[in-house]
Amino acid sequence: MASNYDLKVIQESAFSLVEKGYISRQQSIYNIFRYIPMREWFLVERELEDKDFQLDDRICDLIGDKRWDND
Repeated sequence: MASNYDLKVIQESAFSLVEKGYISRQQSIYNIFRYIPMREWFLVERELEDKDFQLDDRICDLIGDKRWDND
């Protein structure tokens, strides 16, 4: 994930992880933290909370209505 943790970057990174099959869009947002350096978790968590996302929300809630070829 990039060092710039604005919501758009987080969403794009989460979408990429789903497309690559590393995480499922039905999993909680917390699962993206496996792919972020621990020392930077608070930056991502703060940005998500500022945008009214909870870590137990689903990835699909975060990435929205992107088209899914495999659905």
